[in-house]
Amino acid sequence: MNTSGISSLSDNDLLTMIVNGDSSAFKELFDRYNALLFIYAHKKIKDKEASQDLVQDVFATIWQNRSRLNIEHGTVASYLYASVRNRVINVFRDRKIDERHLSSLQNLIRPLNNNTDHRVRERDISRLIDKEIAALPPKMREVFELRRKGHMSNKEIALQLGISELTVATHQKRALRILRIKLGLLSYLIFLLKFHLYLFH
Repeated sequence: MNTSGISSLSDNDLLTMIVNGDSSAFKELFDRYNALLFIYAHKKIKDKEASQDLVQDVFATIWQNRSRLNIEHGTVASYLYASVRNRVINVFRDRKIDERHLSSLQNLIRPLNNNTDHRVRERDISRLIDKEIAALPPKMREVFELRRKGHMSNKEIALQLGISELTVATHQKRALRILRIKLGLLSYLIFLLKFHLYLFH
């Protein structure tokens, strides 16, 4: 089908074609709603890059799961907006969870200050921490080190690197998750205590 023919199809017709693996129908649906969904997401989270990523993730999920798509209730448009809205909610939920998590960790790690075993192991743990930080993806590591060693705020890092504050926070959040897995709980707690690293300040 030519381009003009596809552009005249309804959303439901496009969806049927997408389910059958038609990439031109998928492109038409993307072109039809990408800008609108971006505006909707951006109004909520106030971040251009994160909004673009969020909308692209919605469409990527649709294409990856196209054979199982089944929108029985509502319209294709309402499905797309609901998908974006759910991801926006996840963004705010994850930020709140991380804030509460780090607050509780601060209380947990205070007793470690007077722990002899902690002091003995601190040098080895520091080496391990440096090794795992060096293994982080380049941009994530750059953001992380500016916060850890440069003592810069998210806003200052964002201005220096030309990225958004939310992107800075996302890099730090992902870095902490990686370090949590690599270091183990005790080393991770000591790391947070030593460097006083908080994501959303």
